[in-house]
Amino acid sequence: MSNVTTNRATSAALTVLRGVNKDLGVVQQQVTSGLRVETASDDPTYWSMATTMRSDQSSLSTITDALGLGGSKVDTASTAMDTVVNIVTQIQAKLVSAKEPGTDKDAVNADIQQLKDQLTSVTQSASFSGENWLYNTNSQADTQKSIISNFTRGSGGQVNLVSIDYDSSQTLMIDTQDPSRGLLTKNIDASTLGTSDGSSTARNYYLLAADGGTPPADGTEISISSSTTDAELTDMINVTNSLLTSVTSANSTLGLLKSRIDDQSDYVSKLGDGIKDSVGSLVDTNMEEAAVRQSALQTAQQMGIQSLSIANTMANKVLILLQAK
Repeated sequence: MSNVTTNRATSAALTVLRGVNKDLGVVQQQVTSGLRVETASDDPTYWSMATTMRSDQSSLSTITDALGLGGSKVDTASTAMDTVVNIVTQIQAKLVSAKEPGTDKDAVNADIQQLKDQLTSVTQSASFSGENWLYNTNSQADTQKSIISNFTRGSGGQVNLVSIDYDSSQTLMIDTQDPSRGLLTKNIDASTLGTSDGSSTARNYYLLAADGGTPPADGTEISISSSTTDAELTDMINVTNSLLTSVTSANSTLGLLKSRIDDQSDYVSKLGDGIKDSVGSLVDTNMEEAAVRQSALQTAQQMGIQSLSIANTMANKVLILLQAK
């Protein structure tokens, strides 16, 4: 039975239309934002998981920056070490040439001194972001370097940072405060490296004295003159060869560190991409599915409007019949 005051057909059509409009609004918002789960009310579990993972992704981005900074420091030190190896090699060659009879040792020494000055200049300029791993002027040398490389999340949600540690004492070439800490400024006992062809007054040699620094005690700087004996030259050559081995080894450790940083940067980048994909699978809108659903709801909306119109028309006809009576 029809009722003019309460039209059940109209109410039903209106209820259906409201539901369709609500669902359509949700789908349209998902399409616009690109997110299926945008707020906690959409899906508390997925929203919480996605929020935590986004935080991890942000942390990984910061770690990538830290690795980049650390890599730049290593690159700077490694580039300087390449030059140091080259210069020490040249000094050794100069000393060897000085053993040739008739060689002007004073002229050779002038070349050696220029190479030493270049060593000082190279090590002093090997600074990046306020750190110099080759040259120290502080009373306490900070040789423990750390580069943040990753983080772990514990079962309780706590975050623990992971670092790549490096002992830069092996690349410290010049120390103005304590020459024994610098590879190029410390004393080396020539008697432990080889047998000279005669007795030398001094058996401890160091390559150079740091600018403004105190030379090591009981040692002799590697420097030659016309009075330098073959025995002393042999000691100097042996010491220089030992230094060359040490600086080459130090440079190799920097290369290994750089390789480790590069590998870690690549891993962190891939890990960040993986987290991004995982977040997307949790909360992103499936645009193909949403487009189909949106089209279907728009059709249902049109049908609902038509149904409501038909229901209203029927109510008007009943009203006309009642007025005619």
